[in-house]
Amino acid sequence: MTEFRRYQQEALRTRNPALDPAGRLLDPACGLAEEAGEVLALVRRHVLVGRPLDRDRLAEELGDLLWCLAATADAAGLSLDAIADGNLAKLAARHPQGFSP
Repeated sequence: MTEFRRYQQEALRTRNPALDPAGRLLDPACGLAEEAGEVLALVRRHVLVGRPLDRDRLAEELGDLLWCLAATADAAGLSLDAIADGNLAKLAARHPQGFSP
């Protein structure tokens, strides 16, 4: 998962250097909720209101979420590689043959 490692390193160059350790954790963790809300609003408007899905804006908001995830993970001493690998292992154990109801 070297691409996650590279992304996390590059993304963290844009983190506010004035933040203390608590701020480096809190700021992007709050951003996760904020950006998830923006993703939800786009999808809700598409599914429930009938507006066309703005894929460009959705991609932008998902990118913002990815930045917040990378920064939150780093502030907690975690790597996106380890998180992704752990999640894949959990999914494989939960659904060894792929999803089935």
